[in-house]
Amino acid sequence: MRKLKNSELNRLSVDGFKQANKTPIIIILDNIRSLNNIGSVFRTSDAFLIEKIYLCGITAKPPHKDIHKTALGSTDTVAWEYAESTLSLINKLKADNIKVLAIEQAENATMLDKFEVETNKKYAVVFGNEVKGVAQDVVSASDVVIEIPQFGTKHSLNISVSCGVVVWDLFSKLNVLKY
Repeated sequence: MRKLKNSELNRLSVDGFKQANKTPIIIILDNIRSLNNIGSVFRTSDAFLIEKIYLCGITAKPPHKDIHKTALGSTDTVAWEYAESTLSLINKLKADNIKVLAIEQAENATMLDKFEVETNKKYAVVFGNEVKGVAQDVVSASDVVIEIPQFGTKHSLNISVSCGVVVWDLFSKLNVLKY
């Protein structure tokens, strides 16, 4: 096997990305503290053609050098918007018939591997604060709470890792693109 050169990867241009059909997933960042995590979520969102990111509460907004450090330019490709209140935002999205999924450990949560997508549905996925997780009022207002199964001694994953795991799982279940 030979490692591919960047020129062989057939990556989209910025304009090509903006014009491409998007995966019907919206990411909501609920009070994320780490600018590096925010940048990583932008990069993951670019990789999977995510429709939009909402930055809520204390979550920092581009442009910022620490977001840029991990986003590597994806703040220029992925659509984003700031919303002060995560709860108000998800209520608005639900009114627009978007299914809201909170990623959290909670009573009666659905394990990610057991969650079944509806291919004609748009999803908004909420990721929470690095210490406190998704706010309880947001969990309560969500349509579904999804938990990432974990089997070791730790009880959480870094938010950027959680985002990568969940987005890949939903992307592959939605079978949006034949890769």
